[in-house]
Amino acid sequence: MSSPNKSIDNKHLRFDVEEHPPWGLSSLLALQTVLLCVAGIVLTPVIVLRGAGMPEHMETIVIFYALIISGVTTILQAKKVWRFGAGHILLMGTSGAFIAVGISALESGGMSLLMTLIVASSLIQFVFANHLGLLRRLVTPLVGGTTIMLIAVTVMPIVFAHFPAQIPGDKVYEAPLVAFITLATMLVLSFFGNRSLRLWAPIIGIVLGSFTSFLLGDLNLSLVKEAAWVGFPELEWAGFDFSFNQQFWLLFPAFIIVTIVGAIETYGDAIAIQQISNRNSKPVDYRTVQGALYADGLGNLVSGILGTLPNTTYSNSLSVVEMTGVAARRVGILCGVIMTLLAFFPKITAVILSVPKPVVGSYLLVLILLLFIHGVRMVVSEGLSFEKGMIIGMGFWLGVGFQQKAIFYDSIPGWLAPIVNNGMTIGTIITLLLVGVLNLGHGRKAVLKTRFSIKELPVINKFIMEFVQKNKWNTQTQGCIQLAVEEIILGLTQMRQDSDNNPIAKFRIELRVIDDQLEMDMAVSAMDDNIEVIIDAAKLSKQVPMNQLSFKILGSLADEIRHYQFHGLDFICLKIKV
Repeated sequence: MSSPNKSIDNKHLRFDVEEHPPWGLSSLLALQTVLLCVAGIVLTPVIVLRGAGMPEHMETIVIFYALIISGVTTILQAKKVWRFGAGHILLMGTSGAFIAVGISALESGGMSLLMTLIVASSLIQFVFANHLGLLRRLVTPLVGGTTIMLIAVTVMPIVFAHFPAQIPGDKVYEAPLVAFITLATMLVLSFFGNRSLRLWAPIIGIVLGSFTSFLLGDLNLSLVKEAAWVGFPELEWAGFDFSFNQQFWLLFPAFIIVTIVGAIETYGDAIAIQQISNRNSKPVDYRTVQGALYADGLGNLVSGILGTLPNTTYSNSLSVVEMTGVAARRVGILCGVIMTLLAFFPKITAVILSVPKPVVGSYLLVLILLLFIHGVRMVVSEGLSFEKGMIIGMGFWLGVGFQQKAIFYDSIPGWLAPIVNNGMTIGTIITLLLVGVLNLGHGRKAVLKTRFSIKELPVINKFIMEFVQKNKWNTQTQGCIQLAVEEIILGLTQMRQDSDNNPIAKFRIELRVIDDQLEMDMAVSAMDDNIEVIIDAAKLSKQVPMNQLSFKILGSLADEIRHYQFHGLDFICLKIKV
């Protein structure tokens, strides 16, 4: 889950996250951003309900809840309350990753089972966010990307089901023509349009496809005519299924995996939004990432309680920030307000629900393709070594094979079949296991747990000496490593004395060798300041203050230094060539 910890300079920003653009400009940008996302928020839960053959009257209820939860959590992401929220523009919306598992849950036990599974799996996200630092080596973009690619494989049959059906009363060619115009529009704008047109390509494709259907006389607008301009549906609550029967336990692993995958997406978006929302370069604050995950988890929990599909961050909001140069959180708050208000305008919802089936299929095809591409980008984001390529290929293709019931299908016990025959679930499990094996095989590792104190230096130096001797390195290397640890302890001790924060009592040091590099991870209690910022300032300063001298020395010793700040625990990671 590691990623570059520094952002780039964004001198092109018109308004950064802390600034306040005019209300008129903010409102227009918010409306534009919401229009890019509203179709996904509305159509995704409808696809799940229709795929499971649920009653039609449930659609308006599920959409109502989806819009309100998306709106409120979007406001929470921008505004940030306690530890919940990123404090940046991160639009929340219905997660397409839950389409396949959502349909399975509805078919197996109805809305009650789906709600119970969503609530139970949402709690995993809080655990994931709380232990984000400890899980950063296992739950990586490689794992998340492979799972997303497998989600696309799982959902594609649902997408293809929209194409063979003929619109009632039309001629044979009309449904294919509508689908072709929709797809062609999206592809042409995506290939040849500028950045702005690419963002709008799905929406423009839906509009032109629907207009073509209207010209052919096949567009059914009865829902739009019957819907009121303002109001809300007759709400009903299915309740939870506390039986925790076999169907729950067979589906629960898949829901956990999809929830973690959604969390990894939010993780990536929360890093990216920090990198594009400040004019000056800053290290990534992983407390902000945790805040985004907590808000996402809260949205999932409330979705399960009320009875709609879970949500996740929409990456479209990042593209809008890059395109407009406006990153002010005021825009994010207004986006959430607009989403929430849309829930009370049934006429607008009815317009989206009236989109013809071939158009919906074309839109879904592009949406799932983008999901697949996002997965590909995730798996290669940290480089693609031979080992990583093998892991991706093994997890993906075995997942596809089991999904197609082509691998040992007749030999799988009945109780295990629902898990093994779900390509996303088994593919992710295989990928996680192989990543764990790769981590175990990455050189020799040694761990020391002690208290953070200068008095512990003899113990730490002995630990380092034994590790150096075991690897048969020279005394110069030993001295370099010991000096680096000593400077960190001296520097952090000075920081503790200069701050009113709680003492840094915990200290854990882990040494491992990867290729020709020593990787040193040190875990300490949370700190206010980031030592990367201090080291960069010390490098640029001709006269370094005494309380920063240790960090200047540290900067000259290590080839790479990263300071990952989390709630409750920080990780300082050094790489030194040996």
